[in-house]
Amino acid sequence: MSIQRFTVSRRAALGLLGAGAPLLLAAPGPVRAQPRLDRVSFVTNWRAQAEHGGFYQAQAAGLYRKAGLEAELRTGGPQINPAQLLLGGRVDMSMGNGLAALNFVRENIPFLCIAAIFQKDMQVLIAHPNTGFTGFEALRGRTILVGAEARVTWWPFLVKKYGLREDQLRPYTFNLQPFLADRMLVQQGYLGSEPFSIRQAGVNPETLLLHDAGFENYGTTINIGARTLSERREVIQRFVDATMEGWDQYLKGPAGGFDTAAANALIRQQNPEMSDELIAFGTRMMNEAGIVRSGDAATLGIGAMTEDRWRHFHAAVAEVGVLPKELDWRRAFDLSLVNKGIGKA
Repeated sequence: MSIQRFTVSRRAALGLLGAGAPLLLAAPGPVRAQPRLDRVSFVTNWRAQAEHGGFYQAQAAGLYRKAGLEAELRTGGPQINPAQLLLGGRVDMSMGNGLAALNFVRENIPFLCIAAIFQKDMQVLIAHPNTGFTGFEALRGRTILVGAEARVTWWPFLVKKYGLREDQLRPYTFNLQPFLADRMLVQQGYLGSEPFSIRQAGVNPETLLLHDAGFENYGTTINIGARTLSERREVIQRFVDATMEGWDQYLKGPAGGFDTAAANALIRQQNPEMSDELIAFGTRMMNEAGIVRSGDAATLGIGAMTEDRWRHFHAAVAEVGVLPKELDWRRAFDLSLVNKGIGKA
C-alpha cells in the first residue's frame, strides 16, 4: 500500500564542484558562470514507486533544472511522517491527500494543498474472482480486512452509504496470507501494489476503486506551508509546472515519445524492491483507471483541482463525522498554481 528514501544528491545535481577548474584551464576567455538554481525540497509519502514516477521523470529528464530549480526529492517510508517533516520546516513541500489538507484546517495549522496529481485515490477493495464481488453493495455480510487509518477515514463513509457493519471488520496487517488462504475475504489495498502481488501468487483478483463509491479524495497532492507559498510563490510555481510536465511525459512513456528509463532507474535505486515488472504494472494501472488524466484534469490539465469538488468531498466526509460540518474547507487549498492545461487529454 502506498500511503519513501533518501535524497537525490545536491552536489550531483548542481555539478559545480570539479567542473569549474577544467573550464578555467581550457577557455582563454571569460568563463560563463553557472546559472543559480533555486533550491526546493519535496518528500513523498512512501518508498519510491511508479506512483511517484512523474516526480522522478521531472528530475531525470532535467525538467526541474530547465525550470531553474535544484529539486531535492526525499522518499518516505514506515518510519517517516511527511506531514511532520513539513510542519517542522524540514522540507518545503510534502506529498499528501485532500483529507490531510482538510485536517490542517481542522487543527488550525497554516498549511494547504496546491496541486492534486491523482484525480482518483488508488485505494481499492480486493476480492477473489467468482465470489459475488459485483459492487460495493456486495460487501454486506463479508469479512473485510481494513487498516487502522482506513477505519477513521473511508470506512465510515462506506458504512453509511452501503449499510455495512462494524463487526464485519478485521485488522489488515499488510500480510497477504490471510486473504490468499480464505477466498471469501475482502481486503483493502493499493491498485498498483497488492493486486500485482496477488497475481504473482496465482490469483487474478477483482478490485473496486474507492473513488467509484463516491469517496472522491484527491491523491498524491503537493502540500505546503502558507508562509512558504507566500514568500516563494514564483519558485513554487516553477516546481509545480515542471512536475506536471514530468507526469505528462511519464504516463505517455516510450509509446508517446518519452524515455522514462532514467526515471525508473532512479526509482529502483531508491527502492530496490521495485522490479521493472511492478513499475510497469503500476504505470499501466494509473493509465487504465484514469488516475491522473480523468475528471477535471481532462480539460484543466494534470494536477487540476476545483472548488466544487473540494466542497462535495468535505460534505461527504462531514456527513459521516470524519470532519466537522462547519469546517472552513476553502482554507485547505489554493487553486492559483494549477488548472493551466499542462498535459490535458
